[in-house]
Amino acid sequence: KERVRGIWSCEARGIFAGALALALVRARENRRGGAAAAAEEEKEEEEEPTAVKSKKQRYRKEKPWDHEGIDHWHVAPFGKDDSSGPFLEESSFVTLFPAYREKYLREMWPAVTKALEPHGIVPTLNLIEGSMRVATTRKTYDPYAILKARDMMKLLSRSVPLAQAVKVMRDETHCDVIKIGNLVRNKQRFVKRRQRLIGPHGSTLKAIELLTDCYVLVQGNTVSAMGPFAGLKQVRRIVEECMANVHPVYNIKAMMIKRELAKDPQLAQENWDRFLPKFKKRNVKAKADVKASKKDKEYTPFPPLPPESKIDKMLESGEYFLSEDVRRQRKQREREERADALKKVKRAEREKEFVAPTKVEEDEMKRNAMRNGEASVKKETDRKRKRSDVADVRDKGGGSAWRSDMESAKRSAEKRFEAKKEPSERAKW
Repeated sequence: KERVRGIWSCEARGIFAGALALALVRARENRRGGAAAAAEEEKEEEEEPTAVKSKKQRYRKEKPWDHEGIDHWHVAPFGKDDSSGPFLEESSFVTLFPAYREKYLREMWPAVTKALEPHGIVPTLNLIEGSMRVATTRKTYDPYAILKARDMMKLLSRSVPLAQAVKVMRDETHCDVIKIGNLVRNKQRFVKRRQRLIGPHGSTLKAIELLTDCYVLVQGNTVSAMGPFAGLKQVRRIVEECMANVHPVYNIKAMMIKRELAKDPQLAQENWDRFLPKFKKRNVKAKADVKASKKDKEYTPFPPLPPESKIDKMLESGEYFLSEDVRRQRKQREREERADALKKVKRAEREKEFVAPTKVEEDEMKRNAMRNGEASVKKETDRKRKRSDVADVRDKGGGSAWRSDMESAKRSAEKRFEAKKEPSERAKW
């Protein structure tokens, strides 16, 4: 008690009592203010009905810095003034290239060096290892430039021309190399689907480029794409679905409809599913071979007999018990019998030519011979008439006299033909 009395002196008691009174006053004020605020909220609720928030939006808070006018895909430019100074460490990347690109890269390497010089990047071509290396220098001011240079080397190794690959160094252009070699196991099926992605005369690929604002190149087991992020995302989806046996035309059609719907401001915040086409997957199964229905056999507990062996057949015929010489003689005799039968058939075919024809066959042969004779006579007369006409034209010159000579030569040739024809008719009758 004495200790407590010593601690609680008069001054301490006064300070404690003042603090307690101040706390009570503030609590009363807060109660009054809280009651007034609650009354105001009740009035607002009565005036305006509360909007029911979904489960997804229940705990979301307003973000004053994020509004509809912000372009989230925009990349701010980075200049030399934004850099804090030269880099402390050197960064480098190495990319391999196939042997068939060596000639092109060797010719274009001075242009590659010139294109990367403004960014402070030094490229190196190693023909022994078959690699391309890019590294930063003290003149490099953009930290992301080395990654852009690495992407440029990737595109060059995948057969993208230099004039197109240089565009990846721009801030608004990016690239994506899609690997499709391991998406389809069957080689023939892979080739067909890759060709389906290109289309007849490259028409499908051109449509994809126009709708996505990207440059697309199909080379071997990869698809190289260059363009904005939104377009690259669409290109990757189209390529992967094409390798999964979804024709690119379906995605192209949906993208065209979305492009037209985006132009209408009234439909900007609505769901577009009702406008997009819905394609059903149709698996056309091959027709099963219709086999003849087998009749139900009677059940037998015993398994079928094994097929007879060569020795069993010899035992059944009695040949097994014969000696080797007798077997050889029997085979020789069977061979001679088959040869004799074949000789008889061939002899009968040869003797058919010497059999006298019947009366009907003889008359038919005569008629055919007379027809062939008349045709040969007519052909011979036409040939001789042509020769005579050519000779007359060669001897006599043009004008009306030439025409009259031609007509007379024609009449004389016809008389000769009729004179030759009469004896043949007499002989015929």
